[in-house]
Order: sequence, then structure tokens, then C-alpha cells
Amino acid sequence: MLRVGCQTYTWEMLGDKWSGRVDDMLTAIADSGYEGIEITNTMIREYAERPVEFGRALKARGLTLAAFAYASPLGFTDPAHHTQELQGAEKALRFLAEFPGSPLMLGGPSTPTRQGVAEKIGRAAEFYNEVGGRGKSVGVEVAFHPHSHHGSILESREEYERIMELTDPALVQWNPDTGHIVRGGQDLLDTLRTFRTRIRHIHLKDVDAHNNWQPLGKGICEIPAVLTFLEREAGFSGWIVAEEESDSAAAAPENAIAGNRRYLKAVGY
Repeated sequence: MLRVGCQTYTWEMLGDKWSGRVDDMLTAIADSGYEGIEITNTMIREYAERPVEFGRALKARGLTLAAFAYASPLGFTDPAHHTQELQGAEKALRFLAEFPGSPLMLGGPSTPTRQGVAEKIGRAAEFYNEVGGRGKSVGVEVAFHPHSHHGSILESREEYERIMELTDPALVQWNPDTGHIVRGGQDLLDTLRTFRTRIRHIHLKDVDAHNNWQPLGKGICEIPAVLTFLEREAGFSGWIVAEEESDSAAAAPENAIAGNRRYLKAVGY
């Protein structure tokens, strides 16, 4: 049975415009009816060095840590930053040691320029494999999360095929994102079917025909068909995590995540 979580990027995308606490997000997510939360290395904030206390805060609200996401603005593609980024991933793995069964999601590769894309995807794959190996040694599963903005170099089918070829499925799995797949110009259900054996965790986002983010059910991402595929065809039984980046979410994050939860309940989840 699929479990429904909420991603904290709805608040993260606001940057300095949001000055709340982690507990505020946890309460809003729990009050909206989610079972779990996926939080990022940016939004863990005051709990960054306090995983035990974070676990207590989750438990007090009836929440589970669905996943921890680690992204770097440096994009995992520049060898000059490899050590720094690896240290960040190792810190995330140590945090997850307090949450058995919760995986680590690594952000997609990015770069200021698409020059030498193939080589840069190769560097990202090496990073993912290295972190995946370290995760396996401490019992934490690792997956990568392609995106379609902020200098992404992992959007097209050719680029997806390349990263799949270069990453070891025994060490690194895949965190597909419905909105990013569509924004990258791919057929959503075909992409999910093609790489179905690598799916570890999934983000549900919606976009319109102009690639603008929309609340779930307001775009073209065929969310009900995705959910049916996951359960009936792929046999997936992990977390589906709603993530909201629309203009309406920026105006009222709590209302946006509550609306997405209502939508998922309306379609049977």
C-alpha cells in the first residue's frame, strides 16, 4: 500500500521570505493529513545536529521520515567540489542512521553551462555510486532525483538512459518526479515504465502545457494514471511524496499542501 508524504521544498523555494521553524512545517504537514515528510539538508535547520530530537518531533505529530534529500548548488559535476559535496552526503547518512529504513535522495546534476554535458553526467554518476556504496555500508539506501531547472543536465530520455547506464543499480536507485519528467520533454508513463526497476521513491508534482507548476490535478501529469501504474503494474509499495512549487504555493504554503492532500484522498490515496 502506498504511503503519502509531503516534501518541504514548498517552504524552501521561498528563501528568506519564509522565516518559520521546522516545527511549523511539521505541524502543517501533520494537520493536512500526511503520514510522512521528506525534508532537505537546507530545511532541516535547527535539527541538523539533533536527529534524535527530530525523531521525537516527528513522533509527537504522528509522522514518519519518508526520506532525507541532499542537494548541492554546485551540482555534483565539478571535481573541485567533490570533497565538499561528499562531506555533505556523509553528514546526511549519519543523520539517517537514527531513522532505519529512511533513504537518502541525492539531487540531480547541474552546471552553469551545458558544455561537456556527457562528461559532467559521468562525474555525477561517479558521485552517486560513491555515496551509494557508503550508504550500503551503513544500511541506508540511496537514490538520485533528476530535476528540470537550476541548470539541470538530466532532462531528456538520452540523458536519463546515460545516468542509468553509469550508476550501479545495486547501489543507486531512482527517485522520479512526475513534473520534472514532463518538463524535460519526456512521456511520463513511458519513462516510468522504461526504468521501473530502479524506482525507490517518487515525487508527485503537476505542470501545465506551458511547463508552469500547478497544484496536483490542475496540470497534465495524469496523476491518477501514475498511481495506478505504481500499484498495479510496477508493484510499488513505497512513499509517494507530494511536492508543490506553484505560484499559489508560494503565496500560501500551508493551503497548498493541504489542497494536494485533499486531491490525493479524492483519487483514492
